[in-house]
Amino acid sequence: MGIKCIVVDDEPLAIKVLEKHILKVPNLELVSTFDNPISAGHFLQNNNVDLLFLDIQMPVVTGIDFIKNTMIQPKVILTTAYREYALEGYELDIIDYLLKPISFIRFYKSINKYIKLNTAIPSTTHTSSEMNKSLDHIFVNSNKRMIRIEFTNILFIDSIKDYVRIHTANDTIITKDKISTFIQKLPSHFLRVHRSYIINIHKIAALTSKDVVLLGGMEIPIGTSYKEIINLINN
Repeated sequence: MGIKCIVVDDEPLAIKVLEKHILKVPNLELVSTFDNPISAGHFLQNNNVDLLFLDIQMPVVTGIDFIKNTMIQPKVILTTAYREYALEGYELDIIDYLLKPISFIRFYKSINKYIKLNTAIPSTTHTSSEMNKSLDHIFVNSNKRMIRIEFTNILFIDSIKDYVRIHTANDTIITKDKISTFIQKLPSHFLRVHRSYIINIHKIAALTSKDVVLLGGMEIPIGTSYKEIINLINN
């Protein structure tokens, strides 16, 4: 399991933007979305959530009021179209403040900030699967064998229906898994750039065009909804 997060925003388009951003980042798991803080509050009473993306300007109850009057368990990243609320938000000990429209680059930096703050203090509540993410390798079941694969050896990963193929410089390992769940098991330098591809950004040889990256002698397409990944790679 990854970092469990929820999105609270009364604008459907704003929710869609965050959903797309979350999908691109390994270890982020979108648990649910809500169009009002009240419903989100009920959900938080009965479910474990690590990170909350919370809009400020909402009818009935604002995001600021929600934080002040609710026993919030997850860390909070505020989202808003109004810059003037930034100071008040930071006084509430939030992780970050994202100004709409939210670019993937800015979103990604915010997630890295959460990860750094969250891992700075050791916790005894981490599950074994969460602890495994700090390792330098992964075990996958292939042909009834558990195969160890070093993260540094992985070039890219692609999917075929309910299977993923893990490509290294010398081998291709096939395991039964969905690409949307497999990416949650990988460290942050693995990014999904297409509905069928995950790349190791440390292994990129060249950017041949705005739509393709060269990696391990292969041309990996950049999906339409993942175009902003080019900006991230260039930074």
